[in-house]
Amino acid sequence: MAGPEIAVDRNSPVPLYFQVAEQFAAAIQRGDLTPGQRLDSEIQIADQLGLSRPTVRQAIAHLVDRGLIVRRRGVGTEVVRGEVRRAVELTSLYDDLRRSGQEPTTSVLELRAVPAGSDVARALDVPEGAPVQHVRRLRFANGEPLAIMQNWLPADLVPLSVERLQEQGLYGILRAAGMRVRGAHQRIGARAATAAEARMLDERRGSPLLTMTRTAYDDGGRYVEHGSHIYRAGRYSLEVTVAER
Repeated sequence: MAGPEIAVDRNSPVPLYFQVAEQFAAAIQRGDLTPGQRLDSEIQIADQLGLSRPTVRQAIAHLVDRGLIVRRRGVGTEVVRGEVRRAVELTSLYDDLRRSGQEPTTSVLELRAVPAGSDVARALDVPEGAPVQHVRRLRFANGEPLAIMQNWLPADLVPLSVERLQEQGLYGILRAAGMRVRGAHQRIGARAATAAEARMLDERRGSPLLTMTRTAYDDGGRYVEHGSHIYRAGRYSLEVTVAER
């Protein structure tokens, strides 16, 4: 195959393997390398770039760990998929996937009324123990597991069903009910996957996960949902634009 143009800077403090891996990752994100496309062998890449084979092997291993390429016995190394990039703004993952041309599907793991625990009660500004709707979903992008999402909503806010949650994003359901989600308090973090989470997300136990908690409110300042989501770090990133004050 004709690979992307790769340039390495031997005077840079950035390790050579990482320079190579990042340029391959960028080519995958741009669509220059597409799912199913095979990469040249480690020896060919090393010869093309004038690098040692161990350096190229480390770059390939890094891309495999990020879930961007896979080694297949008898086939070689091929591109699997690109990373989902999401701007940090008031949108839903379902809508973001649709806009990026990826097909979102949802497995609803739980939908039931539960008493609000202290954290949820505080987030939604309801009495502790008050009934709230609890939704737990596994979100897929093009058939690949991407995120485990938990949300809590005031019990009287909007009727929910498994069918609606499979067909729409949560914010789409709120909009259809005439609600406008005006803003949110959001916190982003990271942690290691538990054994159960790793099984659901097709990752190894202890793999890095991105975390996001969000409490959204409507035009009237009423808190309408509190969410706690985890994402595969190798398949998902959050982008933030910053400016000098």
